[in-house]
Amino acid sequence: MKKLIVIILVACAAFYYYLEHDRPEFKRVIRVGVECAYAPNNWEEGKPSKSNLPLMNNPGFYAEGYDIQIAKAVADALEAKLEVKKVEWEDLLDALERNEIDVIFSGMLDTDERKQRISFTVPYEAMKTEYVVVVNNKSAYAEAKTFEDLKGARLLAQKDTYLNAAIDQIPGVVHMAPVATVAMMLDHLINFRVDGIVINLDTGQSYERTYKNLTLIRFPEGEGFKLGFNGICAGVRKDDEKFLAELNAAIKSITTRERKRIMDRAIARVWETL
Repeated sequence: MKKLIVIILVACAAFYYYLEHDRPEFKRVIRVGVECAYAPNNWEEGKPSKSNLPLMNNPGFYAEGYDIQIAKAVADALEAKLEVKKVEWEDLLDALERNEIDVIFSGMLDTDERKQRISFTVPYEAMKTEYVVVVNNKSAYAEAKTFEDLKGARLLAQKDTYLNAAIDQIPGVVHMAPVATVAMMLDHLINFRVDGIVINLDTGQSYERTYKNLTLIRFPEGEGFKLGFNGICAGVRKDDEKFLAELNAAIKSITTRERKRIMDRAIARVWETL
């Protein structure tokens, strides 16, 4: 009888492993690199949920956000299993080129500088990228409506990003030394160490909704930031042309309505975690 029980237990364990690791619908594994510090696009959580994914290189922590959910939808379309790795922002391109990851899903823009090193998919953003400035409600710049109104403001952004470069488009501002993460940007703003931060519209709206002491400055059409890129895209190695085509087809299959729904849920999730 004991022998029978052991056989049954071994069979159950093997079946469970098969379900989790070798399911026939998983034709391959896709290794995704993400910063995990740019809510609502991506962030890190300390416990599992129905929607987040475990971080392969950071046991006990999980990746969540808009980028993660889009990556999951793409993986489903390609019948692939996702393995997510947390990678510092400034190391993402290096990790891709070293073959440590297969694709970047991390709120990354397809700037001309990055295109010299890697290839980008079509944009997968929920709405067309637009840059805004977020300030404190009690700031002297809370009523600003134009670049001219921000003259003298201390503005901050993340280093090695187009957000930081874009600050120089506003004449007369004080361009503060960039910081390593968006979370640090937000901390500086909330604690009045700067007057404003430059961020994309999706994230700015999320901050305005989440932090009642913050307000978003959106500029009239044609009078805001001039952006030299298509939008938020996934990045792959230059020689991965077949993979790039597959990713493009999968991303294009996600409707605008579905992308908006995914972003709304990501923003709501940020609110829940506070």
